[in-house]
Amino acid sequence: MNKLGVIDRVDLPVDRIPTRWYNVMPDLPRLPEKYIDNSTGQPVTQEYMERLLVKAMAAQESTLERWVTIPEPVREAYKLWRPTPLIRAVALERELDTPAQIWFKYEATSPSGSHKLNSALAQAYYAKREGHTRLVTDTGAGQWGSALALACRLMDLDLLVFMIRASFHQKPYRRYLMETYGAEVRPSPSTTTEFGRDLLANDPDHPGTEATAVSEAIECVYSDEGSRLSVGAFSNHNLMHHTVIGQELKEQLAEIGRTPDYLIASVGCGSNLGGFSFPFVEDKLNGADLTILAAEPEACAPLTYGEYRLDFADAAGRGPGVHTYTLGHDFVPPPIHAGGLRYHGCAPLVGLIRHEGILDAVAYGQTDVFKAASTFAKLHGYLPAPESAHAIRAAIDIALDCKRTGRDATIVFNYSGHGLLDLEAYGRYNAGLLRDVEREDFSAASLAAMRV
Repeated sequence: MNKLGVIDRVDLPVDRIPTRWYNVMPDLPRLPEKYIDNSTGQPVTQEYMERLLVKAMAAQESTLERWVTIPEPVREAYKLWRPTPLIRAVALERELDTPAQIWFKYEATSPSGSHKLNSALAQAYYAKREGHTRLVTDTGAGQWGSALALACRLMDLDLLVFMIRASFHQKPYRRYLMETYGAEVRPSPSTTTEFGRDLLANDPDHPGTEATAVSEAIECVYSDEGSRLSVGAFSNHNLMHHTVIGQELKEQLAEIGRTPDYLIASVGCGSNLGGFSFPFVEDKLNGADLTILAAEPEACAPLTYGEYRLDFADAAGRGPGVHTYTLGHDFVPPPIHAGGLRYHGCAPLVGLIRHEGILDAVAYGQTDVFKAASTFAKLHGYLPAPESAHAIRAAIDIALDCKRTGRDATIVFNYSGHGLLDLEAYGRYNAGLLRDVEREDFSAASLAAMRV
């Protein structure tokens, strides 16, 4: 409560960290389609999944258990920063002159600066327990790579990270952070894999994508029996690990007697949206007047401009085929500063709830996003990651709509990570050098190729 008697922050004691992860699949109108082995055209086998992933992750990927116990070592590690606070954006409300209340779940308190550590700790723990020596992963802007690098250091594992080339050069400080934690970081496309070399031979200036980085990571896993792929956003198990966010949020809103009218999160694949909103999906299906909104970059917006269909999860087609909203696996997004959102498709569970009408989506150009982020920083002092700023942009638009209609709504967005390692992008915005990518049908060629 602040000096004016207004409740502006809700903290939970450490003993209220959730003891279980929530699995949304049993509560959905239908199950997602099975993953497809692209070499056979048939559903993947358990052996296929266990060669790619840690066994526990392969099991969690398809489990229909509604609640999965969090191992005590993982829950103990969560105490480094969890529970995270729920904070009211009072200054933003006043700036907008809106009757709505705007709250944000502040996930940037984690040691690595974002929500990503929720799943990174779990995946590293299970890998170590099963005797693996190395994890291999992809990262976009570097939030996932930073979190997994710290988790692997805590669990005494080696880590190889393929970081999309555009972010590798745009965001060197996240690379330095990963390397400080002990990870090996390579740009994608790289010269160290056959797939990367082929891409660079055709286009020496290829900016890389999450899909190219995943393909290179998979190639390395298949060439080393001791390695396994660690997935930073796309998988069912990853989204499940992040539901500690939404579970805490439910308790915090109950403490102040509010129910959410809007839940907003940025989406690349969907890890922070899934973790933030999945614990509320059953409420929405049972009749709650709740809008769950995904905020995407205009330059790479599969939920807004893509198609729901079977597509490869990676650019080379070596990973499983999945049904979700996609712009085409060979789509190369423009190198925007929200590098963590540059993925051609969203997580299958996020795609499914969009397809079933549970999830809404909106897309923004990056100058609008940075304008919202700059406004928020000036009012509250928190500097959001460009990815998180998409959710702030959407929250502002909804709050202004509430002003027009006089609605006292409860708007909650997920502040998934800080932007203190994104200052080069803010410098470009402040200098007037940041530009929007012109709106075009970016995905036309890649979607057309899938239809052949």
